[in-house]
Amino acid sequence: MTPNAPDSYAATSCRTPGTVGDSAPRPDGPLKVRGAFAYSSDLEAEDMLWGTTLRSPHPRARILSVDTAAALALPGVHAVLTHRDVPGRNLHGSMVVDQPVLAVDTVRYEGEPVAVVAAEDPETARRAAELVRVAYEVLPPVTDAEAALTPDSPAVHDGGNLLRHVPLRRGRAARGEPLTADVVVRGVYEVGMQDQAFLGPESGLAVPDPDGGVSLHVATQWLHVDHDQVVAALGLPREKVRLHLAGVGGAFGAREDLSMHAHACLLALRTGRPVKMCYTREESFVGHVHRHPAKMAYEHGATRDGRLVYVKASIVLDGGAYSSSSPAVAGTVATCSLGPYEVPDAEVDVRVVYTNNPPCGAMRGFGAVQSCFGYESQMDRLARELGMDPVELRIRNAVAEGSAVANGQVLDHPAPVAELLRRVRDRPMPPAAPPEGAHLARTASRGESVVRGVGYAVGFKNVGFVEGFDDYSTARVRLESTGGQARAVVTSAAAEVGQGVVTVQAQIARTELGVEQVTVEFGDSSFGSAGPSSSSRQTYVTGGAVKAAAEAVRARVLERADRLLGRPGTATGLSGGAVTGPGGRVLCKLADVLGDEAVEETVEWHHRPTFPLDPHTGQGDSVFQFAFAAHRAVVDVDTELGLVRTVEIATAQDVGKAVNPQALLGQIHGGTVQGLGLALMEEIRTEGGLMQNPSFTDYLIPTVHDVPPMHVDVLELADPHAPYGVRGVGEPPNISSPAAVAAAVRDATGLDLPRIPLRLEDVAGLTRTPGSGVR
Repeated sequence: MTPNAPDSYAATSCRTPGTVGDSAPRPDGPLKVRGAFAYSSDLEAEDMLWGTTLRSPHPRARILSVDTAAALALPGVHAVLTHRDVPGRNLHGSMVVDQPVLAVDTVRYEGEPVAVVAAEDPETARRAAELVRVAYEVLPPVTDAEAALTPDSPAVHDGGNLLRHVPLRRGRAARGEPLTADVVVRGVYEVGMQDQAFLGPESGLAVPDPDGGVSLHVATQWLHVDHDQVVAALGLPREKVRLHLAGVGGAFGAREDLSMHAHACLLALRTGRPVKMCYTREESFVGHVHRHPAKMAYEHGATRDGRLVYVKASIVLDGGAYSSSSPAVAGTVATCSLGPYEVPDAEVDVRVVYTNNPPCGAMRGFGAVQSCFGYESQMDRLARELGMDPVELRIRNAVAEGSAVANGQVLDHPAPVAELLRRVRDRPMPPAAPPEGAHLARTASRGESVVRGVGYAVGFKNVGFVEGFDDYSTARVRLESTGGQARAVVTSAAAEVGQGVVTVQAQIARTELGVEQVTVEFGDSSFGSAGPSSSSRQTYVTGGAVKAAAEAVRARVLERADRLLGRPGTATGLSGGAVTGPGGRVLCKLADVLGDEAVEETVEWHHRPTFPLDPHTGQGDSVFQFAFAAHRAVVDVDTELGLVRTVEIATAQDVGKAVNPQALLGQIHGGTVQGLGLALMEEIRTEGGLMQNPSFTDYLIPTVHDVPPMHVDVLELADPHAPYGVRGVGEPPNISSPAAVAAAVRDATGLDLPRIPLRLEDVAGLTRTPGSGVR
C-alpha cells in the first residue's frame, strides 16, 4: 500500500541548467512555496489508524504497574502496547544502546514513552492514552550535572552518571609540568539548553506489508541508522523492514534519534492497518533531544605581548537521561576547546553526564558552539587585561595552514582565520544609532539609556564524523537516452532536510556528464547508506560519491564512443549532450552513443581515514576537515530596560568552493540567525527536571523583526583533499555568531555576561553612559 500525499521526494527532476558553481534553483522550492510539498505529517493511507504515545509526567520514578484495560475498552481503540509487546530488543540508541523503546520499570525524564495506542482518530487515541493507568513511585530527580558527578548522587543508570570523559593534554601539561604565564585570566561560562525548533513536528506513517513486514515513511536525517534500530526492536529480518524518506520540515540534529519510528511500526504490525503518528508541539519539545547545557571553567595564560601560552579548562555537559550522541559531542568540545588558536600547552577535561533532565544530543554546531562561547569570552577578557584590541589579539594567535590544533592535528588545508577576522573588522560600520530609543522596542525610552556595542568572535569545527568512524556515502548514476535526449538519473539515500542536497547532486551530475536533464531519486533503506544529513558532510561525502560514480559512467561512455567512432582515444569529454574531442570539438550526440543501453555505476565513496583520540591525551588525527567562520555583531542595548537590538551582523567564511552560491548564503544566514537566537532568547527552562516552556508561545525564536541586515564575505580556498575543494558550510555560522552577539552586548554594557542566552535582568537597570563599554 502506498501512502497518499501531494508531490514528494520520490523522484525529483531537475531540468533547469546549473552546474557546480551556479545558483541552480531548488526543484522542491515551487512546491513548498505553493503549499503542495508533502511533509511527513501530510501522509495518509486507506483504512489508516492514528497512533499516540503515553508519556511519563515525572522526570524520575519507578513504574509499579500499568493497567490498559480501560483504554482497550474504549470504542475505536485497536491496540494499546507496553514494553511487553516489543518483540525484539526493547532498547535503542544511535551510539550507546541505553534508551527503552517503551519504559519497563523506570522512567528517567519527563516525557519518556510508557505505552502507545492506535485508534480510529486522533481524539480517540489521545483519550485512550489518558485512560491508561500507571502507578508511579516518584523519586527525587538528578538535575544538576556537576552534582551528578559526586559520589553521593543517585545513579541515573546502573553504570553511574559519567557518560564520557575526554582529557586533553598538550606540551607541559602532557609532561606533568606546571602551567604558568605572565598574564592569567579566568572565567566561568554557561550555555543554556537550546531547542532545534523545527517547524515540522515528528511524524510518519507505518504500513504493514503482505509479507509480514512493515514500511515506514518518516522524516529523518539518516535512514540506515534508524533502520538498524527499528529492525532490532521489531525482531524481524532486515529485508522485512523498509524505511522511506518522507518530507522533512526541518531537522538541525534532532532527527538523528528515533522518535515515533518503532512505535508506529509496532502498532501497524499489531493491528494489520496503516498507522500514522504526528506529535503535538508540546510533545515534540519533550520527544526529541536538545543542545547540551554546558558549564565551562576556563583559564588562559599569555605573554605580556598577547601570545597565548596555555589554556586550562574544565567543561561539564548535561547529557540528560540518555546517551544519544553525547559521547561524540564531548569529543567535539575537546577538539575545539582551544579555539582556532596556536596554544602550545593545554590541560582540558570534558565530561558529559547523565541527569534526569531532557535528553540532549545533536544540534547544529555539535558542541563547538558551547566551547566557542567559552574561549571567545576568554579572548575578550584577556584583551581587556592586556589593553589590546580584541581582533588584533585573535589575529596574533590565529592558526594557519601548517598549525596544530587542540588534538595535535596539523592543518593540511587552508585555515584563513586571520583573513576572516580582518574582513569582518574592516567592513564599514553601520550608521550611528538614531537619537531616539524607540527603535529598540515600543517603550517610552527616548534614547538616553541606549548604548551601542561591537563584538567579534571566530570559531571552527570538524566536518563529518570523526575519531575513526567510517564515514562514507553511496551513490548510483545512470546515463540513458530518452526520446533522443540523454539524461542522468542519480540515486542516493542522502536525506534532504532543507539544506539542498538534491540540487547539489544534480549540479554535480550535470558538471561531470554534460547533460541538462537530471533526475534525483531517493533510495530507501535497501539502498546503500549515504550517512546522516548532519555535521556539514553531505556535499563533501555524498557529493564525492556522485562525482565518483559520474566519472566512472563518463569513462565508460567515452570508451563506447571511441568504439563507435573507430578512433581510440578520440573522445575526451561530454558537454551539451554531446561527446567532444580535443579542443571541445563535437564528435557526436551523446544519445546516439547510448542508444537503448544505459550506462550505470554505483560507488561507495570514503573520505580519507580518521583515527581515535588517545584516551589519555586527547591527541590524534581524528578529523578529515575543519571549517572556519568569523562574525562581527553590532548591537544597541537599552541598559534601563534590558532590551537588545541587533543592528547588523557581518560574517566571513571559507567555503572551499561555492557549489551553489545562493543556497550557501541561505545556510550562512540561517545558521547565523539560529546563533542570534541562542545569544538573546532561545532557552528551554526546566525546574526539577520538568520543562517549563514547551511551546512557541513561551520558547522564543527570532522572527523577521529580530533579524538584522547581514553582510557575508565568502572565501573560496580549495581543500585539496575534497571534491571540487568544498568545505562544509552548514554549521560554522552557528558557532561564532552567539559569542559575537554576546560580546557586543558585553562591549555596550561593560558587564561580564558569562552566560547565554542573555536575560533582561542580566543587563537591565544599569546606570551607564553611551560609549562606556570596552571597545
